[in-house]
Amino acid sequence: LKKAYELSVLCDAEVALIIFSNRGKLYEFCSGQSMPKTLERYQKCSYGGPDTALQNKENELVASSRNEYLKLKARVENLQRTQRNLLGEDLGTLGIKELEQLEKQLDSSLRHIRSTRTQHMLDQLTDLQRKEQMLCEANKCLRRKLEESSQQVHGHHMWEQQHGVNLLLGYDQRQSPQQPQHHAGNGFFHPLDAAAEPTLQIGYTQEQLSNSCVTSFMQTWLP
Repeated sequence: LKKAYELSVLCDAEVALIIFSNRGKLYEFCSGQSMPKTLERYQKCSYGGPDTALQNKENELVASSRNEYLKLKARVENLQRTQRNLLGEDLGTLGIKELEQLEKQLDSSLRHIRSTRTQHMLDQLTDLQRKEQMLCEANKCLRRKLEESSQQVHGHHMWEQQHGVNLLLGYDQRQSPQQPQHHAGNGFFHPLDAAAEPTLQIGYTQEQLSNSCVTSFMQTWLP
C-alpha cells in the first residue's frame, strides 16, 4: 500500500490497489476520490474500444443512408419536374435548348406510342381473321352435315312413297279378279278390254247404245 501511495505521488497519477490476503482479507488503496469511480473509469477505458468502433460504424451507416436518401429525393424531384414539363407545365424556367430537347423527347414518345398502337391493331386484326376462318370452317362443316341430313330425310321420304305405291299396287292386284263378279249384273259399268285403248268408258257401250236406239225406234212405229 505504501508503494502504491508513493507511486501515485511521484507520478501524479490516479492509483487504485486491491489486495486479497491468503486468509481472504481485503486490502485496498485508491488515490482518487473513491474506488467505484476509479473502477468505472477503468472499465470505460478498457472495454470502451469495441463500443466506440461499433458506434463509428453505426454513424457511418447513418451518414451513408442519409446520403442515399438525399440522392433519391433529388432524383424524385427531377422526375416530377420532367413529368410536369412533359405535361406542358412549368416551362417558363426552361431555356431554348431544354425546350428543343423536350420537343424531341415528345416526338420520340409519340412515334413509339403510335407504333405500339398500330402493332396492337394488327395483332387484333390477325386474331379476328383467325377467328373468322375458324367460324367459316365450322359453318361449312355444319352446312355439309345439314345437306347430308336433308339427303337422308329425302331418301327416306322417297322410300316411304315408293313403298306406299307398291302396297297400293299390290292391293289393287289382289282386288282386280273380284271386280268382274261384283259388277257383272250392272249394265252401266263395264270392264275394259285389254286390247282396247285405255280410255275411260262410262255408261253403255257403242253396240248396246245402237241396239237400244233401234229397239226404241221400232216400238214407236209398231201398233
